[in-house]
Amino acid sequence: MHDPGPAFRALHAPGNPFVLANCWDVGSARVLAALGAQAIGTSSAGYAFTLGQPDSSLTLEQALTHAAEIVAATPLPVSGDFENGYADDPDDVAETVKLAFEAGLAGISIEDNKPDRTPYDRALAAERIKAAAAAARALPRDFVLVARADGMLNGKYDIEEALARLKAFDEAGADCIYGPIPPTWDDLARIVQSTEKPVNALAAGSFASYSKDDFARIGVARISLGSGFARAAQRRLIDIFSEIMEDGDFSSLKKTVSGAEVDEMLRKFMG
Repeated sequence: MHDPGPAFRALHAPGNPFVLANCWDVGSARVLAALGAQAIGTSSAGYAFTLGQPDSSLTLEQALTHAAEIVAATPLPVSGDFENGYADDPDDVAETVKLAFEAGLAGISIEDNKPDRTPYDRALAAERIKAAAAAARALPRDFVLVARADGMLNGKYDIEEALARLKAFDEAGADCIYGPIPPTWDDLARIVQSTEKPVNALAAGSFASYSKDDFARIGVARISLGSGFARAAQRRLIDIFSEIMEDGDFSSLKKTVSGAEVDEMLRKFMG
């Protein structure tokens, strides 16, 4: 069976970051691949939107089904956004790693908070990553485990706590560490300097103002887009339909991609 893990792991080069192209469905995955993506990421929020559900509402079964669909959509390695591992207990998080691997993923990200954004105690958060890492290393093929410290993003703890957690995750065996949206650019640089492991950065909020070269200069290895594409699509939908309903103005519909162009990209990955 094809092993996407080594090629995916090789992309994680500090100082030479690749862009993890986060999709929200099979169609967006294929378009991103046609545009030159090196790897695809799922987005739990983006996929939830397609189901008419809010962020953090997916079940493990939904995430696994979606992951398998995205894996089958293109030949590219796929990393899964698996929220908190859809479990609290370390042993259950380890089982999630095994199931994600069986779905064909090249890796997953595990957050250190519950679906309501409450952080796990730091020691428990580290134990969860230790169990996930042990499960990943016991797999018959390669698998890249990313450990996330989400408290800065969610306003639950500061950069010092994030650095302490990321150090614990590093020592617990994570392959890549990720503290989304630290307070400042210098804080992101501190995260990169705190480890020899590859660091993922999220291009969102103020960090979307920086270029790929900027991220490279401070040693970032991977730049993910999170739910950015899905939210951008929702923004366009909201804006255009608001113009139609409020002003009777359909002119924004002239600024779309042609069906033929999309069809051509999608056909590249059809059997």
